[in-house]
Order: sequence, then C-alpha cells, then structure tokens
Amino acid sequence: MTPQLSSDPAGPIADDVAPGGSASGRPRPPTTTDTGRRSLGPGWFAAVMGTGIVANAAVTLPRGFTGLRTAATVVWGAAAVLLLVLAAGYLRQRALRAHAADPAAAQFLGAPPMALLTVGAGTVLLGGRVVGTRAALDIGWSLWSLGTVGGLVAVCAVPYLMVTRHRFAPDAAFGGWLLPVVPPLVSAATGALLVPHAAAGQPRQTLLLGCYALLGLGLVAVFLVLAMLYSRLIHHDAPAGAVVPTVWIGLGALGQAVTALGALAVAARGVLPAPSAQGAADLALLAGVGLWGFAVLWLALAVALTLREFRAGLPFAPTWWSFIFPLGACVTGTSALAARSGSPLFVWGGVGLYAVLVAAWAAVAGYSLVHAAGHARRGAARAARA
Repeated sequence: MTPQLSSDPAGPIADDVAPGGSASGRPRPPTTTDTGRRSLGPGWFAAVMGTGIVANAAVTLPRGFTGLRTAATVVWGAAAVLLLVLAAGYLRQRALRAHAADPAAAQFLGAPPMALLTVGAGTVLLGGRVVGTRAALDIGWSLWSLGTVGGLVAVCAVPYLMVTRHRFAPDAAFGGWLLPVVPPLVSAATGALLVPHAAAGQPRQTLLLGCYALLGLGLVAVFLVLAMLYSRLIHHDAPAGAVVPTVWIGLGALGQAVTALGALAVAARGVLPAPSAQGAADLALLAGVGLWGFAVLWLALAVALTLREFRAGLPFAPTWWSFIFPLGACVTGTSALAARSGSPLFVWGGVGLYAVLVAAWAAVAGYSLVHAAGHARRGAARAARA
C-alpha cells in the first residue's frame, strides 16, 4: 500500500526502495511512456486507499462523535475524485505492460484494485447521502466487481511473473511483495457489505461463500509472503530509507483479515444454517483475536524499525502512504472485535488507533501536497527554460 517512489512524483519505479536499481538488485532504467515521459506508477493508488480507509474506518468505530460521519463523507468524496483522476491518467498512458515487466513496479499492481474496493465500500457506507441509496449500491457493486477481478488477476499474474520472468537477489523481499496478494482480503471484507443486497437464496449464499474463499486465498498467500519478508529481515541488513514504511503493509494484511472475519460473520446471519452462522461468529471472535495479536506484534516491529530510521533521518517520500492503509485496516479490525466482544480493550483501542490514523493521514497528505507543488514548480521552470 505504498506509492512507488522516484525523484519525479509521476515516476513509476521506486528508485528509493532499491537504491541504484530494482527490487531484484539488478540495475534498470526507469519506465517511460511512448512519449518519453516517466509514467504514472500504479502504486500512487495507495493515496486513494489511505484516504478512503480514513472515511470507511470512521463508520465502523465503536464510539461515534458529532460531525464524524459528515467529515467521513467529505473524505470519501476526496478519495473518489482522486481515484477518477489517477485512473484516467493511468489508463491514458498505456504503461501496464511495462510495469508488469519490471520486477519492482509489478508488485504495485495490487494497489489499483484495492483503491477501487476501498472507494466502493465507502460508497455503500457513505455515498447514499450524496448520490442516493440505489445509485450508491449500483456504484458499490460495480467497483467491487472491477476491484475483485483486478485483484484476482494481480494475485495470479504477479507471482507467475516472479516465478517465470523476474529474477531477485536473496535480499530482495520487501513489504511491497504483499501488495499483489492482499486484494482478495479486501474483496472479502468489502464484499460482506453487499451480501444483504444480493438476491435472496443461492445468489446471496454464493456471494458469502465466495468471500470466504477469497479470505482463505488471500490469508494463506499473505502468510507465505510474511515468512519470506521476516526471513529477509533476519538474514540481511535491516531495511533503510524509503523501503522502511513498506514493512507496515504486513499490518494492513492482518487487519484486513480480522475485518473480513467480522464482516462475514455479520453477513452470515440468515444466509447460512444457524449452526454454521454461529460457527462463523465464533471464528470471527477467536481467530480474529488471534490474528489481532499477531498484528500487534507486527505493529511493534514496524514501529521500532520506523523510529530507528527516523532517528537516522527519513525524508518524506511517497512510500509514507504505506503507514496509512495498514493503520486503517488495524482500526477496522479492532472495531470489528469491539463490536463482537464489547471489550474495552478493543473499544478504546479502536478509538485511539483512529486518532493516530487521522493524524498520520493529515501529515502524509500535507507532505504529499507540498511534494506535488514542488514538482509542479520544477516542471514549470523546465518549461520556461525550454
């Protein structure tokens, strides 16, 4: 959940993620469009994900505040506009094949589907007040379908390319490797919101079971990648520079799994037989708490590595968006456990984490605007000299 990094904010490849080369440890030139300009990378959709989950998480909080839903609706609107702008720019440049061929850029192809899913969920939760309930559901169904198909393509195609075409150094694994395999988890969590709106009977049950299948697919794949990432952290030098924020993506994957378990347990009521629905509820609580505990461990590791890098001097980079969506997923997962258990640990833990999320989002968004303004000034200066 991180934008790809370059000296040009429109650049496609995270040069600072692998200084002097690609994530495979082999040097390579930056990807360009057929006009010679550096292309917009798919990782920039992480800004949509981060902004969207700030809005979505507000709806799930176990404690509400005056004006919170209105503010969340405004933030959702901003995420929707940003999605339209980025999608138009990305499709116009026709750089998908070049990004898929690059070992570093290919990892970020999971970001656009998750951006679609995040905005789609926000449309279902918040968009009814703006566009009407029927239109919000229609948009939600469309974005969920597009995001789910795109996520399945990413989770199948990117590992295939990694096996058959890309080559990686022993220390190449980084948090970005999680991006192609997390979308099914997001599809499971957001698809649960649509289950009550599916046609009763087999269509509704099929959607519910399909979301459980997506949850299993994504969770097992995430564990495989987390094992590779942990091995890289243990056996090689600690990550440094702009790659450090990508460690947080593991927190996002685990948080999404907890969120999906809780949302699917709610959706299972009246869809599955009573014993199965009760089993889903038990699984959401017991397995959810277990995964939440693992997420806390990963959060502690990510915080420690980040503080270590801040002390060494960590300048702003677009990879800072890696902090936002994972924190948001942790909020929604914690809120799901609060709703199921009523435990003050999760109730106030969710509220506290949301406060941190909003502060982090405001900081990263502010730095990003300054970053973009600086790029615009440099572009104008180059144009004037030409």
